[in-house]
Amino acid sequence: MKLQEFCDMKELKSILSDWAVSTGLGCTIMDPNGQYISELFNYKDFCTHCTRGTGEGKHRCEKCDREGKGIYECHTGLTEFSFDLKIGNENFGRVIGGQAIVTRPDHSLLRMNAKEIGVNPEQYLEAIDRMPERTQKEIEAAFHILQTAVMSYVSSKYNDHFKSIHLEQFSTGIRETEDLIKKISDCNGVLQNIQKRQKIVAINASIEAARVGQAGKGFAVVAEEVEKLSENSSEANKNIEQIVNQIRETVAKLRIDEVDDTAE
Repeated sequence: MKLQEFCDMKELKSILSDWAVSTGLGCTIMDPNGQYISELFNYKDFCTHCTRGTGEGKHRCEKCDREGKGIYECHTGLTEFSFDLKIGNENFGRVIGGQAIVTRPDHSLLRMNAKEIGVNPEQYLEAIDRMPERTQKEIEAAFHILQTAVMSYVSSKYNDHFKSIHLEQFSTGIRETEDLIKKISDCNGVLQNIQKRQKIVAINASIEAARVGQAGKGFAVVAEEVEKLSENSSEANKNIEQIVNQIRETVAKLRIDEVDDTAE
């Protein structure tokens, strides 16, 4: 299952966008295959144009986004963080955030990095000087706020999705049970008709046995057995009717519970 199948991506992106505006930091979402499924919210020129603007720079950034864990330092020296969008054993992707300076990067290393990825070193240094500075505690606080907000939303939508599926399965089960009850009732009606005919056969056999006297002893035996069978059938029919009524009452109660759950 994909994140987009149970989450309203517009709402989820709004959470990330609001967080980025309020903190001044950047963030985005990747799917489990490492593909971005949201904009790069509040990413600065240093990241979007300078570093990711070249093939090598983009490759290094995407590698960091896929492999970074917790709070870490990316290949340019910026402090970033990531957390998995994981519920149970299912992983729906990850959120990457940060893009801030905690410790001012070494300019000589930045110049070397700029040359390696094919960027003008002076422009590269100017761009990183415009990046936001944050303390380690501020980064950690921003990380936990975003993680709590996003995971609360994703978990809620995930549970709502499966609740709706279970309710649909529940409703289908009720409908199927009602169909079976009708079939049982129809069959019970047939059995009752057979039982009535058995009584008639027993009465006719008794009359015929009395009419022919000694020669009708066989009819008497048949009449007695048919009557017993009729009585047993009658008792079985009553039991079936009681069970069907109990099932009807249970299904009716389940329908009431279903309506209550839907209302909630």
